Amino acid sequence: MSDYLGKDTPKLGFGMMRLPHLEDGSFDLEQIKKMVDLFLENGFTYFDTAFVYEGSEETVRKTLVERHPRDSYTLASKLHAMFASSEEVAKRELDISLERTGVGYFDYYLLHALDDKNYELYEKYHLWDFVKKAKEEGKIRHIGFSFHGTPELLDRLLKEHPEAEFVQLQLNYNDWESPSVQSRKNYETARRNGRPVVVMEPIRGGALANPIEQVRKLFDEADPDASYASWAIRYIASKEGILTVLSGMSTMEQMEDNVSYMKDFKPLDEKEEEVIRKVQEVLASIDSIPCTACHYCTGGCPMEIPIPDIFSARNRLLLLGTVDKARRDYNRATENKGKASMCIQCGQCESVCPQSINIIERLKECAETFE
Repeated sequence: MSDYLGKDTPKLGFGMMRLPHLEDGSFDLEQIKKMVDLFLENGFTYFDTAFVYEGSEETVRKTLVERHPRDSYTLASKLHAMFASSEEVAKRELDISLERTGVGYFDYYLLHALDDKNYELYEKYHLWDFVKKAKEEGKIRHIGFSFHGTPELLDRLLKEHPEAEFVQLQLNYNDWESPSVQSRKNYETARRNGRPVVVMEPIRGGALANPIEQVRKLFDEADPDASYASWAIRYIASKEGILTVLSGMSTMEQMEDNVSYMKDFKPLDEKEEEVIRKVQEVLASIDSIPCTACHYCTGGCPMEIPIPDIFSARNRLLLLGTVDKARRDYNRATENKGKASMCIQCGQCESVCPQSINIIERLKECAETFE
């Protein structure tokens, strides 16, 4: 394992999944260029995209690759077997990603979103051998995988695949003790196996940047000048063995805020850790839907149901009790799209959900609430 991958220096990574858009739905390239430039100017280098992030890889080429020297940044992308119809199609994702981004090679390449339901497909398609060969050919510098399964499976994969130099995990203070996500146990499993960790969803799809009133009060009393996002990112960046913490930044304001406290990073002190523990106690008492708005579920929905937006409206009601606002959010989300009650229970959404949400039942709940 390289020295770089073994370092315990927390850094900020630019997750290129939730990029800003213009009113016509296209990417706001000018704003993204400014965000990329500010990120690099402040000494950060890690950019993260994926084959299945629609339009992201092409946007990386236009805003980063074509504008900055190759040695000034590192780039990660991913291969998702569940979105491929065959082994041949799955293996083709790497060359397509290289063509889209124009980088020539990926510094980090990940097998994408492995869990207890799909990991065997990566074996069936011989994708571990494929990425090892791609590394030998110079298309990949470092091999890893992103993971949404159980600690037991993670331990097995790390032992069976020493070629995996790092693992990407969903880690945040809300999911730290979650029985479904198992952030802490997965993190400890990775460290026990000597692998550094790339962190995804540190702000839980943006939810932790706008927490409920009880949580805001705790943070404001502790440090009224700190953003809520900074608490979330600093919490997980304070752990040992973190390679980088990805933030899916959508605005220049988010970029400026993240850079401000990560440029000269300071781990949480004991008083700040105690604030987080109190926040965790508050959140543990609420049965919110653990959706991170990754939108993996929406691409193949035959009824075009905007599932993450519907769940966002439901969570607003659960967490804030704002009935009228939640109903407006639901009506806006489903205008000219499928309503929650239109679900035909095909299960496509549940088969690709990294959070293992019982989407069909949750949509029934949302239909009863809003329709």
